[in-house]
Amino acid sequence: MTADQWGDRVLSRFGAAAGSYDAAAMLQRAVAWRLAGHCKRIGVPRGLWVDLGSGTGNLADALETHHPGQGVLRLDGSDAMLRRQPPDAHTQLWDLRQPLPNWEPSPSLLASSFCLHWLDSPEQRVQQWLQRLQPGGCLALALPVEGCFPQWHQASAQSGVACSALAFPHHASLCGNLEPEQIQFTQQLRFTTTAINLPRLLKPLRRVGAGSSRNRALSVQDWRALQRCWPDCDGDRPLRLTWLIQLLLIRR
Repeated sequence: MTADQWGDRVLSRFGAAAGSYDAAAMLQRAVAWRLAGHCKRIGVPRGLWVDLGSGTGNLADALETHHPGQGVLRLDGSDAMLRRQPPDAHTQLWDLRQPLPNWEPSPSLLASSFCLHWLDSPEQRVQQWLQRLQPGGCLALALPVEGCFPQWHQASAQSGVACSALAFPHHASLCGNLEPEQIQFTQQLRFTTTAINLPRLLKPLRRVGAGSSRNRALSVQDWRALQRCWPDCDGDRPLRLTWLIQLLLIRR
């Protein structure tokens, strides 16, 4: 699968899930509110604020609530997602595989939650996005990182079934080219979801459009083998899936 084919698939899946996204995106919503709160604590200059990969607007809504009077431009590659925004929201349809638009003046905040890991070369994107900020502006990021879904990886290793979970960037690589004083805040959060079986455990991923995989589709037999090898899969005990989420605020 080429990079273009992969990107088209991701956008298509998210667009198809626009109607069910808000009902299923409890984790995404909680993380967005945390990230917005940290933006308030470090102090971000007023001006043009942009939510990159805004989806239905969870992060933009949280930022505007924490900063009364400050509007947030909601940018996304899915028109279906943008149509779920509030009627008075300022939106822009834009494929984030492309360089960012030439805004004038330059943004003082670029924020992104649960988006960066879907793009090729996330580490390069961090540098590119930083360069689009005005001096003193901030880049606020929340994304899953390496260490996510340990139960899934363990079950794949034990069953011999290829892991179809997305490969996430390592948190250290995102900061590799930064000066220490640029990092205003960094934190890793762990969230664990549970369900009685594997289809229900992974259902929220599909409902928010995050079910895309670069690997071949697994058969029913593959999924059953994975469930048998899932850690702590014993009788009536629920299955667990643990997320590792990186919050990162960077000053230009």
